[in-house]
Amino acid sequence: MDRTDLTTLSIAAAAALVRDGKLSPVELTRACLDRIDALDSKINAFITVTAESALEQARVAEDEIQHGRWRGALHGIPIALKDLIDTAGVRTTAASALFANRVPEKDAEVVVRLKQAGAVIVGKTNLHEFAYGGSSVVSYFGPIRNPRNPEYMAGGSSGGSAAAVASGMCLGAIGTDTAGSVRLPAAYCGVVGLKPTYGMVSVEGVIPLALSYDHVGPITQTVEDAGILLEALAMEALQRNLHGGRVLHPGGLAKLRVGVAREFFEDADAEIVAAVERAIGKLKEIMAEVRDAAMEADGDRTVSNYETYAYHAKYVQESPESYQPPTLARIRAGEKITAAEYDAAKRRLEQVRRQANELFSEVDVVITPTVPVSPARIAELQERPEELRSRELMMLRCTRPFNVLGIPAITVPCGETRDGFSIGVQIAAAAGREDLVMSVGKVVMS
Repeated sequence: MDRTDLTTLSIAAAAALVRDGKLSPVELTRACLDRIDALDSKINAFITVTAESALEQARVAEDEIQHGRWRGALHGIPIALKDLIDTAGVRTTAASALFANRVPEKDAEVVVRLKQAGAVIVGKTNLHEFAYGGSSVVSYFGPIRNPRNPEYMAGGSSGGSAAAVASGMCLGAIGTDTAGSVRLPAAYCGVVGLKPTYGMVSVEGVIPLALSYDHVGPITQTVEDAGILLEALAMEALQRNLHGGRVLHPGGLAKLRVGVAREFFEDADAEIVAAVERAIGKLKEIMAEVRDAAMEADGDRTVSNYETYAYHAKYVQESPESYQPPTLARIRAGEKITAAEYDAAKRRLEQVRRQANELFSEVDVVITPTVPVSPARIAELQERPEELRSRELMMLRCTRPFNVLGIPAITVPCGETRDGFSIGVQIAAAAGREDLVMSVGKVVMS
């Protein structure tokens, strides 16, 4: 295989070759770095590329494996990190001028876990500034472009992570998801994005957007790869819920009941609806039951707005000019929310989450489109910035409710638009049932 072919490997396939001594982690890492050199000037997926340290990590991994110390499926595998995740000695900017030269002293917990698993960190990916948007057009380091057509947005806020995986610059990436920021760009770039159960993956050392909604999750080429990454990232007390990180055996799928949340199909593009319906048709051939399922979406943003402003308050007061104007305006939406209002809203959120599993008394998984509209041209959004917020709210309409509920949700590709953009279908299940969303996602992709 030449180096370009190496960058098309799944994590699982590369891991098997690395384990058996048929593929060098150094050669694999060089292939990804070559891909970054060749493509990133057009896509702008990375803020910082850590080529020198990545090659050193790859050399260490190769030596360990050659001496019989293989750590598992991530050992020697090139992975990228959203530049919201702290890395000791490597700047973590949140795509903002405010933090352009910020260099943490300590790795985030997820980075610690990746390094323990032997992963090779190739760099830090671009994002929508402070993760506060769904387009990845607003960044101090410039907009992220969709690998399928660089004139269009990649989606956000983890746009750089999704674009990097989709274009072969790394074999997997880590994003964060507060309202859809893993799933939305994964859907637009044609890859898999998994938001785990709230609290399953630590957010320690991750610059927050709204702690009550923040999740960390994997972006990969395959569902199996998402499971491999999630198993490495998950907190030990919750790893039992992953059923060993494996998707269900196909024989277990025949008993599953699928609920289709029809309210999320309203106002969606016709070709997106058609592609999702085809995915549902595939499930009807296998699953025990496919039926409509009612699901309410809580649109209250008191908790998220309050928590975002609480983190940024001192920076907004001291250095407002360091923010991109759309980000500053959104942050200030929480400025006048009182502690009493926040406490009351937080109690309501906790109640909603306690009741979340009632949705799954009659169905095992819920299906929606991931994003109801196709990506927009970057130039159009830059020319009409007043339309950006309404466009992003529409894009996040199907994903945000699952952050509110704190339950796992995955997006997998299920078709393409006439213009060649990927269409994603979203699958959600009760808290702790990542095995179900991965199992159904694997069927859709089969």
